[in-house]
Amino acid sequence: MEQAAQPRGLASSHRVVRVRAPLVDSVSCYCRVDAGLKTVVGARKFVPGANSCLFPENVSNRIRPKNSRKERSRNQPPLLPGLPDDLAIACLIRVPRVQHQNLRFVCKRWNRLVSGNYFYSLRKKLGMAEEWVYVIKRDRDGKICWYAFVPIHQLWRSLPPVPVDYSEAIGFGCAVLSGCYLYLFGGKNPSKGSMRRVVFYNARTNKWHRAPDMLRKRQFFSSCVINNCLYVAGGECEGNLRTLRSGEVYDPNRNRWTFIAEMTIEMTPFIGVVYEGKWFLKGLDNNRQVVSKVYMPTTNTWSTVNSAIVTGCRNPTISLNGRLYASGCNDGCKLKVYEGATDSWNKFMDSKFHLGNCRTYWAVSFISLNGKLAIVRNNMSISLIDLCNPENIIETNSAHVWREAVARKGQLKSFVASLWSSIAGRSGSKGNIVVHCQVLQV
Repeated sequence: MEQAAQPRGLASSHRVVRVRAPLVDSVSCYCRVDAGLKTVVGARKFVPGANSCLFPENVSNRIRPKNSRKERSRNQPPLLPGLPDDLAIACLIRVPRVQHQNLRFVCKRWNRLVSGNYFYSLRKKLGMAEEWVYVIKRDRDGKICWYAFVPIHQLWRSLPPVPVDYSEAIGFGCAVLSGCYLYLFGGKNPSKGSMRRVVFYNARTNKWHRAPDMLRKRQFFSSCVINNCLYVAGGECEGNLRTLRSGEVYDPNRNRWTFIAEMTIEMTPFIGVVYEGKWFLKGLDNNRQVVSKVYMPTTNTWSTVNSAIVTGCRNPTISLNGRLYASGCNDGCKLKVYEGATDSWNKFMDSKFHLGNCRTYWAVSFISLNGKLAIVRNNMSISLIDLCNPENIIETNSAHVWREAVARKGQLKSFVASLWSSIAGRSGSKGNIVVHCQVLQV
């Protein structure tokens, strides 16, 4: 509406003042009531006496429909200029794993791609996933540190520090679920005592995360992985000053712990191995007597076992390609294999090149690495054995590269002391031992 008004005393003036109608025909307007009210009806219910705007186009902050995923992807720049995203991803998944951290800094889209599960599921599906060896050590000061060995490039990589609760822990467990998640659980913290805590490291994002705590505090227990579920049993609890007979299982799909059947006796296990879907344990009871048990997940039952599979077993052991292997000497240069038909352990191979009996050269872990059996020792050396041709032993450059890395970090004094003590046969007596060793695939 328009009207012309002549101000009083300005009769000779022909200036016209235009008065515009208000934007709304009421004091209340529900166009700005609430962003969560998507419809006019909803707004009218919220403000019953309100009326609509006469000029809704003047409302600057009215709700606009969100762009669809296709529209958003159409508006963002391509992963690689000149290539469709599908072809760009096919190129990026072929980049070696050691360079993945650098890919994250290129742009936000690359960071989101390399941080997501889709990128790594494609690498695994197309056979491009790489296996790295993760070694958890205890140094001479009792501190926990860990490193990753890259077999393809023969180099050691530094990793983010373990969580504070595990920086000086003892008697804790370590396992891998889903191929790329490394779990630390239980154990004893010097200041907190026995723990229920569970943390895990995601190799895809290179970060630590919390997981649900175990149901019981325990340390010096046994653990295993069956059907991608984590089992723990036995051990000790410092608060109760007693040995445990309980066990529990963690299912990552349900993200929770549940109890399993209890053993008939308390046990502090020192050997545990999975063979043919059964979990065999060997340890000490409350009277410090050696006892053996076997757990069957399918029936959730424990049984006493006197088979040679546990009586003749010694650490380290590994079940690989349906067969059970164990070390025949301290340095792992001899291997023996279990024969179920005769219930006996037989000689499998002898390299006849023994490193010695000092703790530095002790074999502390058997792992499966790229289809071969890998022997990891306290001096960070890794030997690969082709089980189809046991005489073909491949010595990696891990120990030499490790010594170079230690010296390069300015720890020359510690390195020389370690070298001399190694020559004297005393290395490892007060630390510098491998606590756990696992393989993660990304």
